[in-house]
Amino acid sequence: MVEAFGQQALLSILIHIVFIALSWWALQSLNFEKFLRQNRVFQARVLYVLLAVIMGSIVSNFLLDYLIWSQQLPLILK
Repeated sequence: MVEAFGQQALLSILIHIVFIALSWWALQSLNFEKFLRQNRVFQARVLYVLLAVIMGSIVSNFLLDYLIWSQQLPLILK
């Protein structure tokens, strides 16, 4: 049982990292220069990182919740 918690934790970490990286990649396609002030490069990079973490976390939490719910679904019939 303890091994299952470890495996689930490792899977959660990996899924979060993958979706944060995917969100970072997707954000690169947007042109935010119109909305950013001049000479605020560091703040723009921080904004990109925060948006990538937020978007990646939302998507990965959804996926992990869906995985848990699908594993619990057969318990209805017991």
